[in-house]
Amino acid sequence: MSEEYKIQSRFNKDYSIVSRKITRLLSENARMPVMEIAAKTGISRPTAKERLSKLQSGLGMKYTLEMDERMLGFSNPHLIAVRFRQKPSDYGKIKELLLKSYVPQLAFATKGAYDMVIYANAFSSRDYVKWDRSMRILLGEYNTEWRQSEVVHRQLGFFPVRDEAISKSRIDGKYKSILRLLNENSRMSFQQISKELGMHFNTVKYNYYKLIELGYIKRPTITMSLIKGISFMTFFSSYTLSEEYENESARARLAFMSDDENPLLSRYLICAPLIGNYDFFTLGVFDNSDIAYKADIRYHKRLFAENGIKIDYAEVSDVLLGRIPIRNVDIRKEYNKVAWIADFGEETFQRA
Repeated sequence: MSEEYKIQSRFNKDYSIVSRKITRLLSENARMPVMEIAAKTGISRPTAKERLSKLQSGLGMKYTLEMDERMLGFSNPHLIAVRFRQKPSDYGKIKELLLKSYVPQLAFATKGAYDMVIYANAFSSRDYVKWDRSMRILLGEYNTEWRQSEVVHRQLGFFPVRDEAISKSRIDGKYKSILRLLNENSRMSFQQISKELGMHFNTVKYNYYKLIELGYIKRPTITMSLIKGISFMTFFSSYTLSEEYENESARARLAFMSDDENPLLSRYLICAPLIGNYDFFTLGVFDNSDIAYKADIRYHKRLFAENGIKIDYAEVSDVLLGRIPIRNVDIRKEYNKVAWIADFGEETFQRA
């Protein structure tokens, strides 16, 4: 493993090991009762409640859902890097344009090789193309460069789904109403949901577990706001492919498995292979942009030297739409879930 990946992130060390363990537990199951959190971390219930409160204020932590977008009917996931040759004075108007459609789920204002990143997903190709065309026309006054790529799948992380998109989906109304409430607060009790929807307690409980069984809900989890003093970096990579690309790619994934011990936030929040203008997207969190360059860009440029790698990168300056996913997970366990590990074999990663 490259020496760059032995750095210890300041934002992780600023929080106690107990608080870091709590984010791991909540990332895997945001509905975990406070008593269980206390038992698993070896602290008292009042102390656990206090730590939760501090995490909520410090991270802008919100309890939400990781959902299977395909089950909701989404079939056209795209990531778009937008560059404005004529810079907008502010992003208020652009944010209003994004809010008018259910298609964009997450959008960042950025500083670097591009000025905005949009994650968009639609129920049909027609819906996506219609939104794509309209946005490019509406943003025409900024002399916009629009570079889009289709998301193949997510190797790490998830893209939060907006309530507006859930409302537009064609799933059963009883499921839709529960999903919307839990998307806003996944720790909401069955009793609270029952009161809010006028639905019997047992019906709410049954439907919740049915949503998990059917695959709509992958996990109750957490998101955060943009944290001051931390660099959230987005990377779009493209390659000139050669026969050695897959082996180099396998070695590169070791970087995503490396992290601080007991992190508050996993270094890589989202990793996704793409098809289109780019081949790969990453959202990472670093102490600052210089460390991001050293620990990510320089490492990958050296590794993919034979494949002519090109990395466009920009730092997130504002969240225009949606929320930033928190990932505090066992990276190797997470990666074992995806198909490519079987293609190369675990021994590949042990040797690299």
